[in-house]
Amino acid sequence: MFILAIDTSCDDTCISIIKIKNQKSSLAIARRDERREQSSLRLAKSKNTNFEILSNVVSSQIKIHAKYGGIVPYLAKREHERNLPIILNKSLRKAGFINSKSKIRNSKQIPNSKFKIQNINLIAVTVGPGLEPCLWQGVNFAKKLAEDFKKSIVPVNHLEAHLLANWLTPINSNTKLFPAVGLIVSGGHTELILIKDIGKYKLLGETRDDAAGECLDKIARILGLGYPGGPSIAQQAEQWKVKILNPKFQINSKSKINLPRPMINQKNYDFSFSGLKTAVLYEFKNRNLELGKQKNYIQEICYEVQQAVIDVLISKTIRAAREYKVKTIMLGGGVAANKELRKQFNLQLKINNLQINFFVPPSKFCTDNAAMVGVAGYFGWLEGKQKSPKKLEANANLQI
Repeated sequence: MFILAIDTSCDDTCISIIKIKNQKSSLAIARRDERREQSSLRLAKSKNTNFEILSNVVSSQIKIHAKYGGIVPYLAKREHERNLPIILNKSLRKAGFINSKSKIRNSKQIPNSKFKIQNINLIAVTVGPGLEPCLWQGVNFAKKLAEDFKKSIVPVNHLEAHLLANWLTPINSNTKLFPAVGLIVSGGHTELILIKDIGKYKLLGETRDDAAGECLDKIARILGLGYPGGPSIAQQAEQWKVKILNPKFQINSKSKINLPRPMINQKNYDFSFSGLKTAVLYEFKNRNLELGKQKNYIQEICYEVQQAVIDVLISKTIRAAREYKVKTIMLGGGVAANKELRKQFNLQLKINNLQINFFVPPSKFCTDNAAMVGVAGYFGWLEGKQKSPKKLEANANLQI
């Protein structure tokens, strides 16, 4: 079984083609026991299914939006419209579905191009949440493909896809996964989810203002760093970490930076990062340092910013894992690509003697991509979530 997946939820144009392995056994289970409880059936299939990524093409718009310090929706929409046929062409060629001489410039030319579209069994597309103008570009493109080639189409929740990205790497069939706690942490979302099974979710908490990634972007702008903020801050923080681990490096304790950990001690699972951003703004303005003397300061404040975010995320997640007696913690979203966050999660699980699984996708599958959309589309197809292209709509405020 082959799935063509599309994601245009934000500023990356993403198309992937994935192949489902062991899918015959999954279908045999479904046909043999259609009355079985759906959650059990999904779990059986999740353990019997492997996903082979034939292509996973991402066209980034970072250079376009960097000068604005954030994403400009109408520019992102324009780039998606221009890039979708190009990225489809690259993805199909890389997956071996199109020969090297064929070119696709728009969806109307696709029926005349020489590739085996009949071998694509399913189209999966992100319908939300995200930037509405961007979502509609992907949805309309997917609808046209589905209509032209009479293919099934499955709408995908972008947040669920971030969690299901963990299935892109093989999971031992003997591993007891559920219940699990999922932490989705990205530029637009910071949410803690109780995962009872694939497709069965309960929202435990979410950000009341800025998401973690959004907060990092805004702080990076305050400090004069590049966009996106997360990687820029992580780079500066790593340089400071190297210095403080050097025995010869002297730290002035009087000028040490201490930033708040918002809501870390509150007895709920909500987040708030706007206060951290404000604290950085006042701290930075009060120092009033000359540009040439800011190098160490920028590195130190980035280190403290990153640690503040990490402390809050890990503390809330581990507390939820204990309360709900979960077997697994799963991460997803662009901020989950942060090396220090991943490292400290593993460390804290050991320190707290928590004998639970910890899953986080490879970094390239934490940021937006269509391979994870393909996985979510497959599980959605198993649950019968196919829709008529005419009824498919984008929903910018879609909840998990």
